[in-house]
Amino acid sequence: MTEDARFEDAGGQPLNLGAMDPEDLQVLSALVQDAVLTVADVAWEKRHQRLALLINRLRREDGQHVSPPERVRSLLVIENVLKVGAQGIDPGEKDTVLSLLAVNFEPGAEGSGHVELTFAGDGALRAEVEALELRLKDVTRPYTAISGQVPDHGA
Repeated sequence: MTEDARFEDAGGQPLNLGAMDPEDLQVLSALVQDAVLTVADVAWEKRHQRLALLINRLRREDGQHVSPPERVRSLLVIENVLKVGAQGIDPGEKDTVLSLLAVNFEPGAEGSGHVELTFAGDGALRAEVEALELRLKDVTRPYTAISGQVPDHGA
């Protein structure tokens, strides 16, 4: 019997993870919570059935926040995308800053369904997918968060 991966297993190395089922997606969603990006950082590659987001992810690998908080640029990629819808997000407003709260999956028939990205301020992206397949890959070294603070959700 093998043991699940733990945050500590990353050892400070860049993340390169996938999510192929709802349980995997819960872990990935926790890792991207409070990521920030602009509308310009979202690309739907219709021909390749891929929705890609270049995010500034808050690092939480050690299971706790470091001081000062760190962020890292990461690619969040949703594969097998048939179509994408947006609510409360204007694709023409490229400089609009988005704060990612959660990534969820609403299953459909035979493995298909919808991946929903929920943003602060009632924004959302909804990708209809043939099958659940997401990847999260760090693409830069960590840097100190410009705000110097961890987001507060008023626990």
